[in-house]
Amino acid sequence: MAGVLSVKAAALAGLVFSVLAAAYVSSAAAKKPADNYTASAVSYSTSWLPARATWYGAPTGAGPDDNGGACGFKHVNQYPFSSMTSCGNQPLFKDGKGCGSCYQIRCSGDRSCSGNIETVMITDMNYYPVAQYHFDLSGTAFGALAKPGLNEKLRHSGIIDIQFRRVPCNFPGLKINFHVVDGSNAVYLAVLIEYEDMDGDLTQVDMKEANSRSWAPMHESWGSIWRMDSNHRLQAPFSMRITSDSGKQLVANNIIPANWRPNTDYRSFVQFS
Repeated sequence: MAGVLSVKAAALAGLVFSVLAAAYVSSAAAKKPADNYTASAVSYSTSWLPARATWYGAPTGAGPDDNGGACGFKHVNQYPFSSMTSCGNQPLFKDGKGCGSCYQIRCSGDRSCSGNIETVMITDMNYYPVAQYHFDLSGTAFGALAKPGLNEKLRHSGIIDIQFRRVPCNFPGLKINFHVVDGSNAVYLAVLIEYEDMDGDLTQVDMKEANSRSWAPMHESWGSIWRMDSNHRLQAPFSMRITSDSGKQLVANNIIPANWRPNTDYRSFVQFS
């Protein structure tokens, strides 16, 4: 009998220990501070944050072979992107809501680094980060961090330490562009929105149909492309209301005309700056 009691006592002690251990782990997890690096990365500041940088694509290219990327932008080798582009990992890309945001970067840890400040725009997604903040730069942007004549030598370093901070975007001479994406039809409208000064990225897009008094929210499809899935034939022209990361709003009235066509640009007269 004593042996049986001893076994039961040991089992009970083990059970109590397991419960206490689980409670401790749960308590520790509850007390663990939440990661705040996302908020830090998207906030404007004069302070620099540490990051790491790599590069991809052609050595003097804009990154993707098709001059595009996961944000949906096209011709990123041309103005205003001018090949100074970057993939961002999640704190920078933000599931697409970071598309179009601008960052100053500089490097000094490598002997080939110039220490000069360059500005890049998030145009693509970095799926394999090597650091908390990881800029996978175009070959052009990576080389721009080098001292004169040492661009190629710096690119051979592969991974370098950099510093970064968010800055307002500035696209002189450009107004916000609304590109109706191929595949849009009478009950489905997808729009790529680009060239927003200041924040460079959007958190909400709303659409108003012709003869309507109300705004309907669009859904982020992917990158900088927003869509409207309708249960009725959409009535153009369409007005667009866009909200920036800072909460500022702009309205482009009747920007997409009644005779709109897919794969077509509709340049507005509005801009955040």
